[in-house]
Amino acid sequence: MPQDYKQITKSVYKKDARMLLTGQAVYTNDLAPADCLIVKALRSPYPHALIKKIDTTRAMKVPGIACVITYKDVPRKRFNMAGQTHPELSAADQYLLEERLRYVGDEVAIVAGADEACVNKAMKLIDVKYEVLEPVLDPETAMDNPVLVHPEEDWTQPAAGMGDNKRNLAGGVVFDHGDMDATMAECDVIVEDTFRTQATHQGMMEPFVTFTEMDPYGRIKITSSTQIPFHVRRIVANALDIPKSKVRVVKPRVGGGFGAKQSACTECMPAIVTWKTGMPAKMVYTREECLTASNSRHEMIVKARMGFMKDGTMRAIDMNVISNQGAYGEHAPTTLGLTCHKAMTLYHPVDAYRFRGHVVYTNMVRAGAYRGYGATQGIFALESLMDNAAEALGMDKAEIRLKNMARQGDVMPAYYNNTMLSCTLDKCLIRAKEMVDWDNRPKVVDLGNGHVRALGIAMSLQGSGISGVDQAAADIRLSAEGFYSLMIGSADMGTGSDTTLSQIAAEVLGCDVDDVVPSGVDTDVSPYDSGSYASSTAYLTGGAVKKAAESLLQKMTQAAADIMGVTADKVGFDGETFSNEENDMMLTREELAIKAHAGNLSCLTASANNMQKNSPPPFMTCIAEVDVDMATGKVTPIETVGVVDCGTPLNERIVKVQTEGGIIQGLGMALYEKVQYTDRGSMFNKNFMLYKMPARTDIGRIRVDIAPSYEPNGPFGAKSIGEVVINASPPAIANAVYAATGVRCDLPITPEKVYMGMKKNGRIK
Repeated sequence: MPQDYKQITKSVYKKDARMLLTGQAVYTNDLAPADCLIVKALRSPYPHALIKKIDTTRAMKVPGIACVITYKDVPRKRFNMAGQTHPELSAADQYLLEERLRYVGDEVAIVAGADEACVNKAMKLIDVKYEVLEPVLDPETAMDNPVLVHPEEDWTQPAAGMGDNKRNLAGGVVFDHGDMDATMAECDVIVEDTFRTQATHQGMMEPFVTFTEMDPYGRIKITSSTQIPFHVRRIVANALDIPKSKVRVVKPRVGGGFGAKQSACTECMPAIVTWKTGMPAKMVYTREECLTASNSRHEMIVKARMGFMKDGTMRAIDMNVISNQGAYGEHAPTTLGLTCHKAMTLYHPVDAYRFRGHVVYTNMVRAGAYRGYGATQGIFALESLMDNAAEALGMDKAEIRLKNMARQGDVMPAYYNNTMLSCTLDKCLIRAKEMVDWDNRPKVVDLGNGHVRALGIAMSLQGSGISGVDQAAADIRLSAEGFYSLMIGSADMGTGSDTTLSQIAAEVLGCDVDDVVPSGVDTDVSPYDSGSYASSTAYLTGGAVKKAAESLLQKMTQAAADIMGVTADKVGFDGETFSNEENDMMLTREELAIKAHAGNLSCLTASANNMQKNSPPPFMTCIAEVDVDMATGKVTPIETVGVVDCGTPLNERIVKVQTEGGIIQGLGMALYEKVQYTDRGSMFNKNFMLYKMPARTDIGRIRVDIAPSYEPNGPFGAKSIGEVVINASPPAIANAVYAATGVRCDLPITPEKVYMGMKKNGRIK
């Protein structure tokens, strides 16, 4: 990796760091007009029911109520809320409101009024008669269940999504490479097990919030905390059955998303209120609604097999997955696709791969996008099973991974037959071993006081955008005052992407990063970007920024040459001043800007777009040390180390913070978090008092490092970092617990499960 960069690879502070630290940052709710109608949803108390009668007469008489909208008042056009690029594989399976209610929290009616008090009063006065139906609450019995979550005849999905509403299937994935049965028959050792990962909530600080208003031209302007402003435009237009040209979306600062805001949870309801009343409207989810009426990670049951030769050579990987989609099908087939392709690809091309996966509808809160997006669940299963294989073969758990891991130059059958052009996974693992002194310490230590400490290891990969589908564009211009305006369509969700994209532009243009001013997203004026998901921003949007900046530099150089009366090849530029040796003329960047704006020169602006045929995987190795209290089963994280290959790290500080944050979220999944339901199908832990996320005292020590590679298709050699970092810590923790106790259990690994597991396997009496 070149070491002479002036802006990228440097630990530049985030552009908004001071505003965040001083509490001056402004979010969507801070921008909403004071006279917004307050919008709330009356929600279903049943997991499965039909509305037999709904009377809003008394509710409409409440002073201050502007409208009460029911299924009778919305377009009968099915859509889905997934923020993904065409071709959209998710089923069109919902109306904005419907007679059939499919989970506790499903929208019965939309109420809008002058203030929260009148809206709350009106919701209590809506008279609803329900026919309560039997729900489907077990994903393992959902497929071909006589009870259908979506019996409607106008349910549609592209054939590639493999869904069938008459079988409770929201989607499916099938993948084969090689002869699985013949290869397994040749293997000396076969390991298999079933792993169950839980639904978890993204837990972002800022809730879902949207406000809407009519602009002077009769269009709906939507201001929303979203990861997908351009997709929101399409989703709202579909839901309201209006032209997309009638919708404008603005994304201000986003206070976290982690995938939750890749679905349009709050945008459609205030939009229809504004469309019907002409008045500004605002919807802010409570924390309870964020948990019970948005989306979560997919719960999955993963049956996995691996075949090996006696020397530890892996020959085959076989996976069968059931994914719990919940009530509506957005992100169903695409998430499952990552469970397949982004897990199996961890290991050097083997002789046979087989994957069978079904995404099932249930009468539970819908599943959607969450950092890792399906890869997390598949990697958890395979990396847990890999430890079982090492044990069966009598091999060191790091050595078996080094022997079989993916390496640079591999053609990846499980990854669309792409060639891996950049990979330092081996260096990640070796460095992680060094950080914990893996080779010179016991992996399990009985402390003699009722506590056992153990090490666990795991690896992960992800992708960098969706190859051949997603794209990004960037516009950059030299302003009249001599700084650069950077217009992008991607959404900084607190990740620091606005800063790293500015660093890319500054590196090309030879200026300070503060001379580049990025703008927020407005679909009327921003260049198109698929959105901030699929680990795409650094790789795809960064590539567009680099191309646009290079084009602008060329135009600026030519303009300076024209003024100086020389050819462009004679002009030098140090980032601040243009010069040439022929006539010793010099021209500052600001002088050129003034001449361009006031001297009738060509406009100094450039645009570029970026789509890639490859989605290069970033990699990570994680080693976790845990302490297990053998008397109670309590697991305490002591230390977790992570080493990442993200190509060229565009901003070392941001890369390390992203890595630390991903590890912590993975610890939450491993030990603490789970969306839980009562027997009647309502969510039990619907607030942060009951839904346990790790606090600072729950995570132990975290150390991270970087093993750079160079990705030839990425900007300055960069790949992604945002998602790969959550995938390795759950199996690393689980493997450490297994080493200490011999217990494997469904996630999260709670004291009760560990204790009862040790009772069962005889570790304790």
